[in-house]
Amino acid sequence: MDLLALADFNLVAQHGGFGRAARAAGRPKATLSRRVAELEASLALRLFERGARILKLTEEGRALHERTKVLLTELSETAAAIATGGDRPRGRLRISAPVLFSQSAMAKLAVGFALKHPEVRLEVTTEDRAVDMVEEGYDLVIRVNPDPDESLVGRIFLRDRLVVVAAPSMVRPTGDAAAPAVIRGPMEGSMSWNMKSPAGRSSVTAEPVLSLPSLMMVRDAVRAGAGAGRLPLSLVSHDLAAGRLVLWGDLDRPEIALWTLYPSRRLLSARVSAFLDHLKEAFPMGTADELAAHIGG
Repeated sequence: MDLLALADFNLVAQHGGFGRAARAAGRPKATLSRRVAELEASLALRLFERGARILKLTEEGRALHERTKVLLTELSETAAAIATGGDRPRGRLRISAPVLFSQSAMAKLAVGFALKHPEVRLEVTTEDRAVDMVEEGYDLVIRVNPDPDESLVGRIFLRDRLVVVAAPSMVRPTGDAAAPAVIRGPMEGSMSWNMKSPAGRSSVTAEPVLSLPSLMMVRDAVRAGAGAGRLPLSLVSHDLAAGRLVLWGDLDRPEIALWTLYPSRRLLSARVSAFLDHLKEAFPMGTADELAAHIGG
């Protein structure tokens, strides 16, 4: 594939027309039109729908644009870094992070990174859904216990665990009695919370009385005495130490692992490497205690 023709195609796609692209780049409109036509011929695909007054990408053109615009930017930045004799992080860095991690820790991380690397334009979005990194233009994604994906490279940078906590005024039930519970998400029927502690394994029946959309809201409601709750240890560590909450036990389930993910076929840019190093500096051991200290610091 002709990379120059591909770059011209992306230029036209970005600006939405040959005329606008030609003016933006200071290039002849006829040259851009010819190169795009040559690219279409080489691929045996129509990349644009051409009308009297409108030019829009075909489905194939949109797919090619989304999958190649980031790669061309990376190639350009890599060449520029080599030409200047350095690999200083620069350019745009788009990161998608889960809601709770963003609310509790990401602001401090982002500020520290921005001060350390002023030539990087950092953009963080908050969402728990699975994103298509290539289609949506993300350089790095942070996710909790992600499903395996052969197209992504990942590493764990933090580990946490779920615990059951309650206000000191709340008496833990015994026998068949149920404990009022605050949960995240849709209201459910009664459930059994299986726990483990140094004293052994135990369980308590939880009867949801309050449903809230975020774990930080759940923590605040549990702290106010509305009911017991299942929460990450890092989020309640300071409350436990201060006596605002008491620990009933660790939830008997797999640990929470936070991963950083990026496309396996993409060159690891200097700015992504710099952010991974920044996370390593913030959480050298990757423990819940380090995250709690970061949140409370």
